[in-house]
Amino acid sequence: MAEVEYISEDQWEVEVTNSALPVLVDFNADWCGPCKMIAPIIEQLAEEWDGQVKVVQMNADENPNVLMKYGIMGIPTVILFKKGEVAERITGYMPKDKLVGKLASHLK
Repeated sequence: MAEVEYISEDQWEVEVTNSALPVLVDFNADWCGPCKMIAPIIEQLAEEWDGQVKVVQMNADENPNVLMKYGIMGIPTVILFKKGEVAERITGYMPKDKLVGKLASHLK
């Protein structure tokens, strides 16, 4: 079973920038209602895409430098990185089918 790990700014370069696999990052916070709604979807994607995509989460309150670097103004924000570059960015809650629809084209 693919676990979704929380990463910190200190791990960003190794886990995201230098990853051989595409990386889906879920930026969230404990107090965010829509973040709690999308969390089970992110966990399902980690399971379904295991081996194809690395899926991680980042606490927005604890990692402000990464949020500033990528201009993240609202959460949840989900960003798919390929070779360290932003391939797709989604802000706000989105049902699984729509989320997959936006991300899947980048994974072929």
